[in-house]
Amino acid sequence: MNQKTIVITGATGVLGNLVAKTFAERGDNIVLLNRDQVKLDSLTASLNLPTDRIHAQTIDLLDAQALHDSAEAVHSKFGSIHALIHLVGGWVGGKTIPESSRDDLELMLNQHVWTTFNLFQSFAPHIASAGWGRVIIVSQPITVKPTAKSAIYAAAKSAQESMALTLAEEFKDSGLTANIIHVKAIDIKGDGKGTSPAEIVASMLYLFSEEANKVNGMRIPLYG
Repeated sequence: MNQKTIVITGATGVLGNLVAKTFAERGDNIVLLNRDQVKLDSLTASLNLPTDRIHAQTIDLLDAQALHDSAEAVHSKFGSIHALIHLVGGWVGGKTIPESSRDDLELMLNQHVWTTFNLFQSFAPHIASAGWGRVIIVSQPITVKPTAKSAIYAAAKSAQESMALTLAEEFKDSGLTANIIHVKAIDIKGDGKGTSPAEIVASMLYLFSEEANKVNGMRIPLYG
């Protein structure tokens, strides 16, 4: 396997930790972007990678200039960037549209839309220039069929998915693919209620394979 440079955001949760560990064990270079310095330091230490294979940075993904500078620094260090796995997220729901606040909407747009927009602007050109690339986000089928009291979250995630699907079209001739992994819930506790982190990572590994070169602009369902 040719060594890849993979940018991972929001990697301090259970899923993110497994993603970082899995790709590090494959021999890839790992770039970790996160706002929480303590959690970032803990994950970096657990990966135990030499400094020439890891770039860990505390950063606000809402800061477009900081992300641009980060992308330039990562490209300068590793020579190329091959993938972005964007795992930052959050949920606000349980309220009807009249009950929801503008603050709720702004929070969801910041977490899901603006972070994605800033990341794509900063990193997608570098990934496309590598001649082979992968962009992956994790979302929910609620974007296809919203449920009651989910408007704020569903709207923000729908916008995020639209950007990913558009990116897939804009860069399809460059070797970059962009796909969405759909889960209803992530089974963090291991009680079988949702999709396990291992199942999600397995689908990511498939998308990184040469056999998945033509899988582009897809919502991949990982739920029963």
